[in-house]
Amino acid sequence: MKIVFFGDSITDMIRDRNCSDRFQPYGYGEGFPMFVAGSLYGEDPLGYEIINKGNGGDRIVDLYARVKKDVWNLKPDVLSILIGINDVWHKLINDNGVELSRFEKVYRTLIEDTLNVLPNVKIILCEPFFLKGEATEDNSAYPDAKKTFREVYDYAKTVERLAEEYGLIFIPLQKVFDKQAEKFSSRAYLYDGVHPSPAGAKLIADEWIATFKKKILEKL
Repeated sequence: MKIVFFGDSITDMIRDRNCSDRFQPYGYGEGFPMFVAGSLYGEDPLGYEIINKGNGGDRIVDLYARVKKDVWNLKPDVLSILIGINDVWHKLINDNGVELSRFEKVYRTLIEDTLNVLPNVKIILCEPFFLKGEATEDNSAYPDAKKTFREVYDYAKTVERLAEEYGLIFIPLQKVFDKQAEKFSSRAYLYDGVHPSPAGAKLIADEWIATFKKKILEKL
């Protein structure tokens, strides 16, 4: 079973783009795809081919621009998408974010075109998320960051609605992060409010694997 992880830096996590050997760890990055790979390969090292196609800084428009090369040409059995934080964050960095209406339009086109090209692919949509941190609330360079980052909740609702509309699998993550952050701390899970620590990456991977096994493996 071939699984492609498609997304931004949360997926990327400094993966080695030149490593194509599935038995070397470098191509998986240091985030949740590596934890997923370790778990699934640990159960069946020859039964899966896991590919990380995350690119740091990507927005939904960037995913669509490279979907043919990084998804369609690979013909995965399962496609996992996590995107949305940069569509909001880039409003603050360079005034090049993707407004919610365009986010939904491009995401919808990405889904529809992918299903047309790969009618049998199973698509998993992961909920975008954030916590209080230097990049989201505590950075004085972004005086309106708290208000702006709350828009991520609207983007998350859009992703959930698209999953429901197209009969795709949705993995909620915001409430899971909120719960753990309240118990321990935000920084313990998202070290800057956006990017996962080892604990945060493991949290995403655990939610992903549980959903994958329940929604896909158990139905084979």
